[in-house]
Amino acid sequence: MTDQLSEKAVAADTVISEILEKNPELHGIGTYEYGWSDKNDVGANARRGINEDVVRDISAKKSEPEWMLDLRLKGLKYFDRKPMPTWGADLSGIDFDNIKYFVRSTEKQAATWEDLPEDIRNTYEKLGIPEAERSRLVSGVAAQYESEVVYHQIREDLEAQGVIFLDTDTALREHPEIFQEYFGTIIPVGDNKFASLNTAVWSGGSFVYVPKGVHVDIPLQAYFRINTENMGQFERTLIIADEDSYVHYIEGCTAPIYTS
Repeated sequence: MTDQLSEKAVAADTVISEILEKNPELHGIGTYEYGWSDKNDVGANARRGINEDVVRDISAKKSEPEWMLDLRLKGLKYFDRKPMPTWGADLSGIDFDNIKYFVRSTEKQAATWEDLPEDIRNTYEKLGIPEAERSRLVSGVAAQYESEVVYHQIREDLEAQGVIFLDTDTALREHPEIFQEYFGTIIPVGDNKFASLNTAVWSGGSFVYVPKGVHVDIPLQAYFRINTENMGQFERTLIIADEDSYVHYIEGCTAPIYTS
């Protein structure tokens, strides 16, 4: 029996080798290189579970207007009532009480990569995000670590044309009228259980506004990194492109591999 299994394994390896030889573009598929994690005292002690107190605490930490807190609480009520969706994969095994819904990794957003805490900066260096900015492959960068954007930058020439590229939390504070007008208009708070959950606990993400006739051809890039075990990242992205405008926006995300 052992010999038969060995022969089958060799045969399988041979088939795989032949496929890769004929299709070199398949090399590396299924190989995940970003499963490492950083030391994380803040995340290790973060609160688990979701309830009204958690939602209120997130909103209070961000000093949000009353209408946003009300919308978050509405999302929580929908989340509690809505069934798990059946139109995708089976997600019934998710333990929502074991998830950490908010982790603040640093107290302020950095204006340069050098201003970031060393461990966070090293993480993004490994991921190659600063190099993409230095090489001018992107016209703006937002880097989120855990629940909030920790670094953000946009080219001055785009700002001069009226392009707004901010993290979503800052956009809510600085552009409340346009934010409230468009927030949740594509996927409303009660659309499904996970839309409701995101509305209740959202944090971070990207806000983009491109004025009429302006084209942003070089990408704006947002990168989202989770470090904490059992943490959920609930960023919210809102892109508003006015008439005859164009924007190229890309996102990337990675997280460590944990056993729990």
